Parts: sequence; structure tokens; C-alpha cells
Amino acid sequence: MTKPLLHFTHGNGFPAGVYRRFLDGLRDDFDVRATDMVGHDDAFPVSDGWPELVAELIARLQAYPAPAILVGHSLGGMLSLMAAKQRPDLVRCVVMLDSPVVSGWRAWLLRFAKQRGWDDRFSPAKSSQRRRIVWPDPPAAYAHFAQKDIFAAWAPGVLADYMEHGLMPHPDGVQLRFSREVETSIYRSLPHHLGALVRPPFPVPIGFVAGDDSLELRQAGLDATRRLVGSHFASIKGGHLFPMESPDLAAQLTRAMIAELLAAA
Repeated sequence: MTKPLLHFTHGNGFPAGVYRRFLDGLRDDFDVRATDMVGHDDAFPVSDGWPELVAELIARLQAYPAPAILVGHSLGGMLSLMAAKQRPDLVRCVVMLDSPVVSGWRAWLLRFAKQRGWDDRFSPAKSSQRRRIVWPDPPAAYAHFAQKDIFAAWAPGVLADYMEHGLMPHPDGVQLRFSREVETSIYRSLPHHLGALVRPPFPVPIGFVAGDDSLELRQAGLDATRRLVGSHFASIKGGHLFPMESPDLAAQLTRAMIAELLAAA
């Protein structure tokens, strides 16, 4: 029997291979496909509100023989949501992993900040534009990340996956594959129109899995997200990067949410 199609879209800065453990937890039940690195195809450049990035995802979905289940982390969840709104005929349901809908006064503030060129104050762009990207060799890169609290919280083996899928050769050793400039551009062009986009009724079922200690969710608020997903809401112990911190449990919750959404559909 053919497994249902599932398309996964990653968070900003992390190629899809970094989620190997999480995605492996879904492969028994689904035909898992993924976008390797959003924003790196010249045909779909980064711009304000991410319309081309949504178009890139839609182009991938159009190539499939049947509608797909969409799962996305952070950036990927927002892109999945926007693609589902534009082309619900290509989508069965969407599971957003710590991808809050920014609306109301927060969206107004984001729009105002972008107009004034102050958006770095309200997004991780202030950090990503200064991020170190080159090391003499993979062990040096591993040591650099391993001593940081955010990466120390990852499950065993996940940081090794980041080194395998997130590095490429550089004349001075190795560097991050995910362009620092692309990552920063994505942060600087966060969409401020999602509140209007998700006004009911939404054309496909949407579910949400939240990290119970996610700074990003606290900053963005959850009112609009909860209005969108209703009862299709679950939480997991961890921060914004819970698919890396608890990949097996995150996959389990994602499978359960998909089943819930398909039953509702």
C-alpha cells in the first residue's frame, strides 16, 4: 500500500538533513519528502513577506502525484500555512511546529519596524548577520557549537547530523552551507500579513505543536494561532528547537496530530 505523501520544510538556518532523527520517526507511516534549503534557489529569491519562497514550496507540491500532508518547523510552518491558503487543492493538512501566527499589534509593530529599517531589533537577524561561518575543520565546528547551551540541549547525534548536512568545503576549512546572508534576509522579511491570511474559514485543517519553553512563542503570542487551530493544539517540553531536542517524541506528537487533522477533514 502506498504511504501518504508528507512534505517537510525546515526552520531558518537549518538544512533538512539536520532533522534526520525527527523525520526518521515519520518514515514508517509516510513517504517523507523535504525541501533541502529554502531561499537558495535563484528562481525563488527572498523578498518581503516571502512570496517567492511560498511559490517554491507550491512548485514542489505541484510535482507530486497527490495532495501532500505539510509539516514545517518555524519558517517551514509559516511557508506551509501560506502555501495551503494559496493552493488548498495540493494540501491535505498542515502541522506547524513552533510557527506562531503574528497578528494584531505585534504584526503592526513588525510592519512599522521594517518600514523604518529597525526590524533587526525584533528578529534574530541581529545575531545571524554576525554568526561565525568558517572553521579550520569539522571537529573545530563541532566543538564551537557543542559548548553553546542551545546546541547542548539537542538529542544525541543531532549535532553530528548538523555537521554532516550543514557544512561544506571552504578554502580555509569548512563553512556553513546555509548562507548567512539568506538566513538574515529571511528574518528581515518576516511576513506581517498572516493575521489577515488566517481569518476563518481556513481551507484545510491546521494543527500546532508548541515548545512549552519557546522564547519565540512568548514573543509572538499565541492568540491568533489558537484561534486558527482550535482544539488541534499540543505542547511538548522544550524550546523553539524541540524537533532537535526531542526528535522521537516530536515525531510521535506529529503523527498523532496528523491523524487528528485527517479525521477532522
